[in-house]
Amino acid sequence: MLAGASHQSCAETLESENSPPPSVTGRFTHCLFFPSGAVGNTWGGEKEPLVILLGWGGCTDKLLAKYGAIYLKQGCITLRYIAPWKTVFFSEALGRKKLWPVAQKVLELLFDYEVDSHPILFHVFSNGGFMLYRYIVELLHREPAFHTFRVVGSIFDSAPGDKNVLGAIQALSLILTPSTNTVLRYLILAAFAVLVLFLRILLYPATRRFNENHYDAMKKDPSRWPQLYLYSKADQVIRSRDVERMLKLRQEQGVLVEAVDFASSEHVSHFRRFPKEYSARCVGFLKDCFQRASKPQGRRILLS
Repeated sequence: MLAGASHQSCAETLESENSPPPSVTGRFTHCLFFPSGAVGNTWGGEKEPLVILLGWGGCTDKLLAKYGAIYLKQGCITLRYIAPWKTVFFSEALGRKKLWPVAQKVLELLFDYEVDSHPILFHVFSNGGFMLYRYIVELLHREPAFHTFRVVGSIFDSAPGDKNVLGAIQALSLILTPSTNTVLRYLILAAFAVLVLFLRILLYPATRRFNENHYDAMKKDPSRWPQLYLYSKADQVIRSRDVERMLKLRQEQGVLVEAVDFASSEHVSHFRRFPKEYSARCVGFLKDCFQRASKPQGRRILLS
């Protein structure tokens, strides 16, 4: 299914609950945009990059589209997806791994839209996007059907975080505030706090073997494509020390890592506070990754 003359396609598919596993139950909404013909091919005659944007918990497509516009102006294709916040905050905490089939669906969309041969960049937001990214990476390395995908790099905005209970409660509170009455909101927050405290903190040493959290799982990430971390010491949801610990580990594993500490911007607000620097960093990183992957030796390394 290709986008029409408008160069865009926002689709909502409804999967049956009786579908054989793995399946995505409920509505699966995503948006894919092709660059305008007026932009022209700015990638040396090669296929333009596909940028997959994975939104944060509680994000709206209107907000995510602002980030997608950065890449559309560069002549890229963009695919936007936001995982349901209930899945991010509750299902994953319970170890149900409902994002695994969602990750598979996201990757299968590349075949559906016939963009599977384009170089791929992931732009991942907060832990909500990072949880989904974890399963995408695992699928890229485990499933033969996806071995032909050529990932050139990943950008992490306000991610990843590790066992920050207060930060997680704050993030969930921001999501619930507009649509939930006060009493119900506090009940949900209390239930979430107890759930995380017991399953992800107190009982985690015993449950880690079969229910490893996303942060620890990605310490063993086998991918070696370059990574850019965009974070801030002022972020109260994702602690800067968690991000710095991960990027240092990835450097030690031989991954080419870049990082920007915006110092004063709040959680997933770096682009809003510093739009020019943020855009320049993302575009510059994408171009460097594209050029590096275009070299024969780069293509052999990316999915090692």
